[in-house]
Amino acid sequence: MHIRVILCVFLLLFAAAASSQPAPTPVTPDQLTQAQIGEVDSAEVLMRLAATYKQAGDYQRMGWVLEQLLAMRPNSSDLRLALATTYAMQGQQSRTYDTLLKLQQVGYGVDLADNPNFAKVAGTKVWTYIVDQLKSNLKPFGEGKVAFDLPGGDHLYDSIAWDPKREQFLVGSVRDGTVLRVDAKGNSSPLVRADAGNGLWSVYALAVDTSSDSLYVASTSSVYFKGFTQQDYGKAGVFRFSLTDGKLLDKYLLESDGPPQTLSSIAVGPHGKVFVADGLRNIIYRLDGSQLKPLLANPKLTSLRGMAVGGDGRFLYFADYVMGVFGVDLAAGRAFDVHTDPAKLALGGIDGLSWYDNHLVAIQSGMSPRRVMRLALSADGRTVIGATPLDAAQPAFALPTYGTVAGNFLYFIANSQKNEYDGYGNPKDVTKLKPVEIFRTDLRFGWDASKHESISKADTVISKSKPGAGTFSNVEGGSTSVTGN
Repeated sequence: MHIRVILCVFLLLFAAAASSQPAPTPVTPDQLTQAQIGEVDSAEVLMRLAATYKQAGDYQRMGWVLEQLLAMRPNSSDLRLALATTYAMQGQQSRTYDTLLKLQQVGYGVDLADNPNFAKVAGTKVWTYIVDQLKSNLKPFGEGKVAFDLPGGDHLYDSIAWDPKREQFLVGSVRDGTVLRVDAKGNSSPLVRADAGNGLWSVYALAVDTSSDSLYVASTSSVYFKGFTQQDYGKAGVFRFSLTDGKLLDKYLLESDGPPQTLSSIAVGPHGKVFVADGLRNIIYRLDGSQLKPLLANPKLTSLRGMAVGGDGRFLYFADYVMGVFGVDLAAGRAFDVHTDPAKLALGGIDGLSWYDNHLVAIQSGMSPRRVMRLALSADGRTVIGATPLDAAQPAFALPTYGTVAGNFLYFIANSQKNEYDGYGNPKDVTKLKPVEIFRTDLRFGWDASKHESISKADTVISKSKPGAGTFSNVEGGSTSVTGN
């Protein structure tokens, strides 16, 4: 929708005049007041306004827009940096310093030493201190290391799971539709191959249930798949294979009901319950008998990523790339906010999410620096009461994505190659495709360091925050508050 049309609609909505009175005269973006911008509750409108003001050099109004966006998306550290930049362009020293210090406190790292956008606020001792602290957050941290490499070439390995019974990893290929068995040294052999018999497409996510000898594969017919056909475009489903011999046991396909579907994450609970998410349409499904039935959906979410089921099977946790972490009470069928204090812990940019000993483990590929965080939960599982960085800014962290828990370690893809492919699913340059590295992080790192875990090197307890104002619509009925946009 054109920006002026959006603005006209917005102005009509908040206008105090009665419907019988003449409609207000539409205004241009450069006439909007801070109060008017503060009434906008659409992130899409705000982002378009921000782009308009940036192009026009109107940093005052751009700052108002970013303030409103950040209030709606407090877990976005990139938004906070953009706001600090906008303050600096106006020469607002105190606001710039305060915003950057908040970034530093949540572990954000950036080198601003020679950034011309901050010229108007530079040159003080406080500025030098802030620059040094932000830069220090870019230093590698943690004791993790690369455990093994996957075979190089045009495979796009982008999912991993652990089979504790056979003590082997399962790794999925988006390009080949293949699932490899991999030992601790990286030796691999195919367990599953996409063929006409099983109908498998791109492998996007894997989950293991040893009690039923099942490997669950979230698969989508994407343009990245080498066997892609136009007639299958947008189809998706969950395929169940035997962990023992790779035989197809069953498959559960989504009905093609319009826009393309992409099943991009999957989780299995301790009681064998299976959940899978469409990360583009922002829908979570549960496997019910032979069907994938919608569990919940929310148009206000931006991009569903990792999922994890709590140890007792009561809660399903999931990450939204911009909004942070949420949960679902599976017995009640209701979603809930996982409470945090964004001033102390930023949970934007999460790709992978795992469960470990009453903790959530988050792989933050959208954070600077990229990092792995261990999040301690309250007794009721609804509040983050502490957080510890396990590994951050490691040289191997080119693009970390999904992982799997094996014993007391998290193994995850450290350098996904998905950015090396174009929009048509083809490698931009085959010679630049690197072997995928599987990184190992010790989940017990710093476990007994203090009573409460810390976000940085100093102990910090995450306080309970006010729930968000949005509403998470439950497909089966009912709703609960989550942070909306």
